[in-house]
Amino acid sequence: MTTTRRSLLGAAAALAALPRGARAQAFPFTPNQRYPDPAVEILDPGFAKYRIYSSTLEQLASGMRWAEGPAYFPETGTLLVSDIPNNRIMRYDEASGRFSVFRSPSNYANGNTRDRQGRLVTCEHSVTRRVTRTERDGSLTVLADSHAGKRLNAPNDVVVKSDGSVWFTDPLFGINGNWEGFKAQPEQAGTFVYRIDPAGGLTPVVTDLVNPNGLAFSPDESKLYVVEWKGTPNRSIWSFDLRPDGTVANKTKLIDAADQGALDGFKVDRDGNLWCGWGSNGALQAEPAEVGGRRVYGLRGQPEDLDGVMVFDPRGKAIGFIRLPERCPNLTFGGPKNNRLYMASSHSLYALYVEAHGAV
Repeated sequence: MTTTRRSLLGAAAALAALPRGARAQAFPFTPNQRYPDPAVEILDPGFAKYRIYSSTLEQLASGMRWAEGPAYFPETGTLLVSDIPNNRIMRYDEASGRFSVFRSPSNYANGNTRDRQGRLVTCEHSVTRRVTRTERDGSLTVLADSHAGKRLNAPNDVVVKSDGSVWFTDPLFGINGNWEGFKAQPEQAGTFVYRIDPAGGLTPVVTDLVNPNGLAFSPDESKLYVVEWKGTPNRSIWSFDLRPDGTVANKTKLIDAADQGALDGFKVDRDGNLWCGWGSNGALQAEPAEVGGRRVYGLRGQPEDLDGVMVFDPRGKAIGFIRLPERCPNLTFGGPKNNRLYMASSHSLYALYVEAHGAV
């Protein structure tokens, strides 16, 4: 994607629109002029029906430090996206294109979602280390902040089931260092997936994953999918059967990121396909190479070829890839027809209209 004067001016305008305290690197972006957009790659003929021939990738905003946790609100036509190191939640308005601060500080908010009543549910990733719900009047209700008398680790991603139960992952990322929060000692015995019952009560439902990350339900809610960030040998998505009592069974590996790919957040469409944030997992080459007279351990593979969104069918087969100029940690469906894919991608927010619709 070639840098032009117009793209540079656009990036400068996007950066200028950000509140000063939220600024970071802003990058120019030149959309593809040709239809269909070559950034949308068909890996299996079955993906062709989800590509809109005359839709191209758009950069909506830039200047964040690490974009995560997008959540769309159809009532207002707005998208909320976490900028974790800046300790803020940002807001994008579809009608005006305005990008502004929604909440600061956010307690290093990571995952966000909309519950069945249209309220914001947020994973506060550090400091408070809790899951909250924003009420209609703007007040916060704490849904969970501890288990068995001990503080949660660092709530990461969250989904709400049709019965009103709230499910979230609790890895260590927000307390591992001082980039996405403040370093702290974990108090829990492990890194679990929890279920908050609509009537109250917090229950660990998955206890054998190392740093669980993104999670989602199948369209009929018969299955729960969870990313294992520290899976062996690669990052993976595990599938669990959901029982009527809220427990899970039949753990099965659905997806293995075997090409140095980094699974993170993902969403499921109405056909059961998994749209997954993708990028390099940061693995180093076994041997150093000579670079400028120094021996440097480079990244395995071609990291720039991994940045984007990988789409898998319900059986775990890769069927499509949306190429982005930045790594994509998380995404969501939105827009008036629920067919606009919003991609929170490192420093920027991107969007693409597709012929798929979010399952929720």
